[in-house]
Amino acid sequence: MKRLLILSSITLLLTSCFSPERDCKRFHTGTFQFESYLNGELVTSTFTRSEGLEIDKFQGQVDTSSVRWINDCEYIIQNLHPKNRAEKQPLHIKILTTDKDSYTFEYGLVGDPEKQRGTVTKIE
Repeated sequence: MKRLLILSSITLLLTSCFSPERDCKRFHTGTFQFESYLNGELVTSTFTRSEGLEIDKFQGQVDTSSVRWINDCEYIIQNLHPKNRAEKQPLHIKILTTDKDSYTFEYGLVGDPEKQRGTVTKIE
């Protein structure tokens, strides 16, 4: 019984030290793909990001946003040519986990406590 208790304690200690991989710098630049549901239909957006600029292509439209990195895993994007008041609001994006060619992120309007999640795949 004592042996089981020690083994359980060691296992708990080792698993509590696990933290997800976050190699965010690999995703600062490149070409990416993001899939989401819009009105019940799966749609795909493709964007290319450099250190300071992001060009997004979605349903034949092209948008350009500035990119400002807060730290290695968080950045703010702001549309450079907003067409309405909603597009003027900057987005805060936080990379939560990274994988070989993708990352999971959380995003929301700056100052808004409501957040959503998504996954992006690096294609180039």
